[in-house]
Amino acid sequence: MKNINLKRKTYETEISLDLRPFSSKAYTLDTGVPFFDHMLTHIAKHGQMSMDLKADGDIEVDYHHTVEDVAIVLGQAFDQALDDMTGVNRYGSFTLPMEEVLCTVAVDIRKSPHFEFRVPAEFTGLMGNFDCELVKEFFRALAINSRMNIHILVHYGENKHHISEAIFKCFAKAFAIAASSDGSQNLYSTKGSF
Repeated sequence: MKNINLKRKTYETEISLDLRPFSSKAYTLDTGVPFFDHMLTHIAKHGQMSMDLKADGDIEVDYHHTVEDVAIVLGQAFDQALDDMTGVNRYGSFTLPMEEVLCTVAVDIRKSPHFEFRVPAEFTGLMGNFDCELVKEFFRALAINSRMNIHILVHYGENKHHISEAIFKCFAKAFAIAASSDGSQNLYSTKGSF
């Protein structure tokens, strides 16, 4: 994976991202939405990447535009960083406990987007002032813009914060596995391309 710099500006948001995969350098995340910054920290830390992310959005209206547009930019960065799939593992999955929550995330970074999101019925409404539905919207936009298969399954759990945190951590771990190289010259596709 290579380093990527991206900027995106719309009437609703302005986002800049400097992504350094498999880096131990520090990360800075500022979306104006503290809970969302907290979740993105898990992607950086557990995904073994450094990122400087700045998002200015119309959060006085709603967090939706900022969350979705950050996912669009991050997804595009992942896609560009993985333009050479030679030796890349392609698949990754991870299961982790987070207090009473058990979560599994599986990814396939094969350049064909698909998204599945299976969570307990209790994962709805607000966590503080952050809507649970934005977790789903973030990963849906990430899957589409990274051209990745992302399957999220929360087996059980009740605490909304724990469910959200487990999903973000678990995705990060699964993505790091899938995006890592095995050092070979193999392209893991029987088509010979992606």
